[in-house]
Amino acid sequence: MTTTEADRLDEAELERHFEEKIAKDQRIEPRDWMPEGYRKTLVRQIAQHAHSEIIGMQPEGNWLTRAPSLRRKAILLAKVQDEAGHGLYLYSAAETLGVNRAELTERLLQHKQKYSSIFNYPTLTFADVGVIGWLVDGAAICNQVPLCRSSYGPYARAMVRICKEESFHQRQGYELLMTMMQGTEEQRQMVQDATNRWWWPSLMMFGPPDAESPHTQQSMAWRIKRHTNDELRQKFVDMTVPQAEALGVTLPDPELKWNPERGHYDFGEPDWAEFKQVISGNGPCNQERLAHRTAAHEQGSWVREAAAAYARKHSGQEVAA
Repeated sequence: MTTTEADRLDEAELERHFEEKIAKDQRIEPRDWMPEGYRKTLVRQIAQHAHSEIIGMQPEGNWLTRAPSLRRKAILLAKVQDEAGHGLYLYSAAETLGVNRAELTERLLQHKQKYSSIFNYPTLTFADVGVIGWLVDGAAICNQVPLCRSSYGPYARAMVRICKEESFHQRQGYELLMTMMQGTEEQRQMVQDATNRWWWPSLMMFGPPDAESPHTQQSMAWRIKRHTNDELRQKFVDMTVPQAEALGVTLPDPELKWNPERGHYDFGEPDWAEFKQVISGNGPCNQERLAHRTAAHEQGSWVREAAAAYARKHSGQEVAA
């Protein structure tokens, strides 16, 4: 249904038509009528996702100049470049909802929007680069693959390519760790130490427990999300434990064990007090990450101004012609 058609229908009819499309598992497109709450929810979620991709370049980007070989440098450079592309895909998807990326960036820099809590932890050794690929990107895959079936068309289509690239990143990280685990004892200890530090923040990536999640129920009803936070967290644990065993590392959770009755692994509770501190801006690297993002935005202002001037100039020439 186009905007013109929507103008001829009253609010109740529009709402009914929207709900029917959701019930039939049909995609909502930018020109379709949608409730304001649906639009705002999408703007919040897609913007947070886009911000996370851009901020997420920093922890690994810090190691570009210190990669141990030219091969590792090329792999890491390609991955960081992919993350920038993911951010641009997602900002473009958000723009179909009536916002622009400049506005969203301003909201981020003014602390009015968030990014994933995981990127507020430091990367202390090169093993962290591998563990981020294995655990952080692995968690992202669990969270994002269902978004390829999101009810909002532009978001779902952007996620298809993003998930393919994230899957490659996860394999790259795991390959790096496997190589290090076949190296010296010091390298194996680096991998174990990085795993110890990133395991719990990776579990927190899925968000708070379902009972404390303010958005999950409505997002599920609108089919923006397909699974709850706790369901995705369980899937991630079940997927990752066999990988850790193959790698030869120990996951830092004394409560982790297979439950034959449930057919899933039982695991301990993340430190939700820490989670709340980090998303409130009090994590180890919150200030550093936003300060770097702010500086990059300010230093790049001349590029944006030049691009806008070029566009205006050529637009005028086309009109004159």
